[in-house]
Amino acid sequence: MTRGRPAERLAFWLAVAATATAISISIIAGGQRGGMLAERVVWVTLGVVLVMSAHLLPALLRGATGGIRWVGYWLWAACMLATINSHAYFLLFAQQHAAQIRASAEPIVLAAPVKRSLTIVMGERADVLARLAVANTQSCSGKCTTLAVRRNTLFARLEALDAEASDVRRAQASDDRAIAQLDPLSTDPVTARLAALLGTTGVRVDLLTGLAFAAVLEGVACLLWRLAFQPLSARPVAPPVTQSHDGNDRDRAVRVLHDAAISQSPAPETGSHDVKQLAQDIAAGRLRPTVTDIRRHLGCSQARAIALRRRLADLS
Repeated sequence: MTRGRPAERLAFWLAVAATATAISISIIAGGQRGGMLAERVVWVTLGVVLVMSAHLLPALLRGATGGIRWVGYWLWAACMLATINSHAYFLLFAQQHAAQIRASAEPIVLAAPVKRSLTIVMGERADVLARLAVANTQSCSGKCTTLAVRRNTLFARLEALDAEASDVRRAQASDDRAIAQLDPLSTDPVTARLAALLGTTGVRVDLLTGLAFAAVLEGVACLLWRLAFQPLSARPVAPPVTQSHDGNDRDRAVRVLHDAAISQSPAPETGSHDVKQLAQDIAAGRLRPTVTDIRRHLGCSQARAIALRRRLADLS
């Protein structure tokens, strides 16, 4: 498989790298999805099988015909969708982990915790305010000093509750500002700018980015494996290059006389096996279709090499 031109060998090794990357992503995603060990093993095995099927089915279905070919491509499409979903799952988790790491690098300074919540304080304030209203409606009938003390006590309690409510609101505002400063750190800068440009949320941009990366990886792997498994007969063969020499009439005349003498000489019998083997070797790029290369490759005589070259020309 790795024999051939440098471009074919490069396609093979790139296909191996792409498939290895996809398998690694599927293993991590399967470990994240499962709970118990047995569940993680099943998820990992399923992901590896789907990746291998998605990458290799187009190359393996090249020679299939009829219903097998159609069923194979439908299954390949299902494997691609499942694999892209698994890889997008991994990429979203990776982005969340990166956001957590960026957020943890910048410590959050929160206000001191309050003793009571704002709801409790405001409820007690409403009760004191109601009692103060009742005290203000009472008339003074011999107990004016007691009523005045009660009113002053309720009023002081109301002011204390107002101050406590202000402290609670101030602490909440400080915490909100600290969290607001943390949000840009936990968001990927590229995702934030894309979301602002497209007028959408960062979560949607992360999802679309993960799906795009997964689809590109799977598509590249499928194409590379198809190129790596391309048969020799389907590969283009470069035609023989004829060199022209300007200003050398004598050399051209000698070549013309030599070719005429060769065409008039009797051609020995050549076997079809030698011709087929030569055609395969020329297609593979192991030699050029010239008399000199054929003679050197087979170790035969000049006449036999000329005859084989004619047979090759007739076949082409």
